[in-house]
Amino acid sequence: QVQLVESGGGLVQAGESLRLSCAASESIFNINAMGWYRQAPGNKRELVASITSGGSTNYVSSVKGRYTISRDNAKNTVYLQMNSLKPEDTAVYYCNAKRGTRIINDYWGKGTQVTVSS
Repeated sequence: QVQLVESGGGLVQAGESLRLSCAASESIFNINAMGWYRQAPGNKRELVASITSGGSTNYVSSVKGRYTISRDNAKNTVYLQMNSLKPEDTAVYYCNAKRGTRIINDYWGKGTQVTVSS
């Protein structure tokens, strides 16, 4: 069971930056992929960014060029650098880990609130 703890959320103004961190309870070296999702009130949870064990990244179009996901295997931590934040980025951000071979298991953090004021 991988435990994930997010941190770094907060209240910022439009145009400012935040960096989210997701600390895993064990080595992320063999985790297939880690990602950040977000969910705004009344909306479905959506994938924002992901990074595979090999370092390949993927972003939802609305954050491309503004967000950067990275991982530090030595620290068992994944980061999400968010620049040029917009009010529509306001949501609870969740860290996710996918691990497994034939069966993929999903692990989730409890989330961290990001609020961007205009």
